[in-house]
Amino acid sequence: MNAKSKIQYACAVLLITSSIVLAFISDFVHGDVPSGTLMYIAQAFLLAGSIFGLEAYLQTIKNKLT
Repeated sequence: MNAKSKIQYACAVLLITSSIVLAFISDFVHGDVPSGTLMYIAQAFLLAGSIFGLEAYLQTIKNKLT
């Protein structure tokens, strides 16, 4: 695994972790999760999923070509 992949995975994990923490904090402080927080969670999960999914897709194509 090269440095670029490690950085991508670290960013994806941090995005997912920050989303979960933000949701718990918002729920604890406000009693519910505001729409702005939900938008951040959606965007963070979309980006993290894209990072993981794109890497797996490219790996599959690379394996088929070799």
